[in-house]
Amino acid sequence: MLGADQVWPLHGAATGTFTLEDKTAPPEQAVVTAVERSVLLGYAPDRPNGRAMLVLGGGGYVALMAGREGVQVARWLTRLGYHVFLLIHRFPDANNGPSAPLDDAHAAMALARSSGFAREGLGVLGLSSGGHLAACLVADYPAAWGKADPQRPDILVIGYAPISTNAKGRTVVADKPPLPPVEKQALYDALQPDAQLLSEPPPTFIVYAGNDPVVPVENAHRLHAALRAAGGSAELHIFADAPHGFALDTADMPASIWPTLCEAWLRQVGFL
Repeated sequence: MLGADQVWPLHGAATGTFTLEDKTAPPEQAVVTAVERSVLLGYAPDRPNGRAMLVLGGGGYVALMAGREGVQVARWLTRLGYHVFLLIHRFPDANNGPSAPLDDAHAAMALARSSGFAREGLGVLGLSSGGHLAACLVADYPAAWGKADPQRPDILVIGYAPISTNAKGRTVVADKPPLPPVEKQALYDALQPDAQLLSEPPPTFIVYAGNDPVVPVENAHRLHAALRAAGGSAELHIFADAPHGFALDTADMPASIWPTLCEAWLRQVGFL
């Protein structure tokens, strides 16, 4: 699956099942349009450093940019020595309910911790909606959704994520209508990680575009302030000009240096 070295179905399923937009596309360009059963894909480094990273790609919780924000990111991180786990999670919809992505992320964290590939630590990197999901891993699980087995990462890397500006009452776009499907809006309303952070969050690297037309940069400021208020340390980079979803694809723009900045930060916090 998508060039992975290992495959782990989640929640006791025999297999993971998902649908690709284009089955002929290379793994680095894959787009997942439906997920029947969630799955965790593993990518092994040539020279392991004893640490692992869980990668959560974006797609607005209605698709997954599993190639650009998943496989490509995994290739970068494995070159640094990390064992990478790429989560293909279920979407919040009428079949799965609003909690499905976060439940899958918790299950992925537990599996990664027990795999033997994260003996020296486990980080999480999330982009766009995957960044929102990553931040939710260090926030309270909604009591209305029942109980969850908390799985907190050792470090976080979050890029251009809609932290809370999609939530009812916290939008920055005037008269912003609810996002379909209703379960997706319910997820954003229930999961506002900047307002729900647990104390002592892990070190966090944050990267955004100041002119992002999809995700307002206010999300970056909200998350950064909340992390510091909760007793965490956070490094924030805002590039003046970059498209939403810039990932690793902006070679001709200043934002292209963010992976290099992130690597330096990973060394500084002792995770590389």
